[in-house]
Amino acid sequence: MRIDGGVWLGKSVEDEWLELKLANRHGLITGATGTGKTVSLQVLAEGLAEAGVSVFAADVKGDLSGVAARGQEKDWIAKRCADIGFSDWEPKKFPVVLWDVFGVQGHPVRATVSEMGPLLLSRLMGLNDVQEGVLNIVFKLADEEGLLLLDLKDLRAVLGHVAERADELTVDYGNVSKASVGAIQRQLLVLEQQGGDAFFGEPALAIADLMATDAQGRGRINILAADDLMSNPRLYSTFLLWLLSELFEELPEVGDPEKPKLVFFFDEAHLLFDEAPPALLRKIEQVVRLIRSKGVGVYFVTQNPLDVPDSVSAQLGNRVQHALRAFTPREQKAVRAAAETFRQNPAFKTEDAITQLAVGEALVSMLHAKGVPSIVQRTFVRPPEARVGPLKPDERATLVNTSPLAGKYDDAVDRVSAFEKLRGKVVANPAQPGGDNPAPSGGGFLDGVLGGILSTVGGVASMKTGGSRSQTLGEAIVKSAARSAASTAGRQITNAIVRGVLGSLLKR
Repeated sequence: MRIDGGVWLGKSVEDEWLELKLANRHGLITGATGTGKTVSLQVLAEGLAEAGVSVFAADVKGDLSGVAARGQEKDWIAKRCADIGFSDWEPKKFPVVLWDVFGVQGHPVRATVSEMGPLLLSRLMGLNDVQEGVLNIVFKLADEEGLLLLDLKDLRAVLGHVAERADELTVDYGNVSKASVGAIQRQLLVLEQQGGDAFFGEPALAIADLMATDAQGRGRINILAADDLMSNPRLYSTFLLWLLSELFEELPEVGDPEKPKLVFFFDEAHLLFDEAPPALLRKIEQVVRLIRSKGVGVYFVTQNPLDVPDSVSAQLGNRVQHALRAFTPREQKAVRAAAETFRQNPAFKTEDAITQLAVGEALVSMLHAKGVPSIVQRTFVRPPEARVGPLKPDERATLVNTSPLAGKYDDAVDRVSAFEKLRGKVVANPAQPGGDNPAPSGGGFLDGVLGGILSTVGGVASMKTGGSRSQTLGEAIVKSAARSAASTAGRQITNAIVRGVLGSLLKR
């Protein structure tokens, strides 16, 4: 069954659907393990793609990747189709692009250190307030001195640069403790060992590559392989929050479109909010509140509705609630909280229904006319038309190799940035990708010889490191004297060389 202007979810006493023009009002999918959350997510992803809407979803267990393979009719699918009147079910596969932060099960996903910013990096490394303050100084100094922060070795180099100038920087920026710098360096080492060095760098992910349609007008389904990434929950949640922030920053305002540009599913959403500092929670709330006007819908997927703070939950208008268990006091509280978020149905008691739902059955309430939530209904979710289950390794490899993005992100690029400048490793070749240090102008023999001689006159080396820095008064006096001595000596040497050359020519 197809619904114009909507995604059909299943059937209660009537058809239940998600209106496309209200799909950017965000949503919540909750339920205990094994109750059907992943299938509901897949149904929504298929329906949105069919309507030309791109989707991004993290595949925590590997099951969601099957949306790229044609479905197979099974007994449970046939029975569910008969129960809800889904007579036009047909096996399909959908346009899928696979991503993987580690570059193993999909295209590599990278971001630069600058794009991540000090707030999210502090969250990622578990820094305290003092250490976060030092990291902010690092970013500000790098910006002022033109030091590109692209990967972790750039950040490490600038941290060392800041430690060397700690006394000087304290005057302008506040206290810069070398102990704090050392603590950040240690956390960077931990992050590298956990695979963070594979994530930071270039080419960075282009947001536009997440939003595309195929020849049939179907939206692209982007699936992030997160089964290995989940071994570092903080990296997982910080990455997804970074991606949301990038969408918010880069996409233009579109108001309330007829359908979203992208719908973003945030699985295991509790990881985003666990131990999140107030500043980060405010950022999350701001992004969720404002990103809908960019044409992006955000759907949180988690086991317990209490995992999502009230300030965020209040903005989630489209809700799918699978069964919850109520054995412990906390679980009973979660059931009551979930029941209170719905527009009540006089036909049943919502709190009781939540604990009685069968697998594949859910309480559904969607926003409809003028954004009013529908009365909650017990709904049998329709079966997906693509495969329910993971891709095989050879299928995954084929999908990556034949992807429209094949080759774009596979090879990392290490261009001139803070590390090279501060270590004096700048390659003076403007033709080199990313090179921003022009080669010396050609001056023939005199330039080459005199440049080498004058570079050491007065005991001062003239080799540039590429990274400018503020100099002390003593350094300024020494350099001024050296330049003066070099100028005087240079004139004498030049005159001597010219006289010698002319003399030899006149004798011929």
